[in-house]
Amino acid sequence: MKYYHTGEKPGDGVYSCTNCGTDVTVGKNDKIPPCPKCTNTSFTKE
Repeated sequence: MKYYHTGEKPGDGVYSCTNCGTDVTVGKNDKIPPCPKCTNTSFTKE
């Protein structure tokens, strides 16, 4: 499984926090923010 981290620009998609499961939607040129619920910085792509 590939992991994505806060600050990366992985492209359009919905990324799921590896700690609490909260989904974050990221646009084409957006950076992944810290998780809005738990501030975790690691995500997987759904």
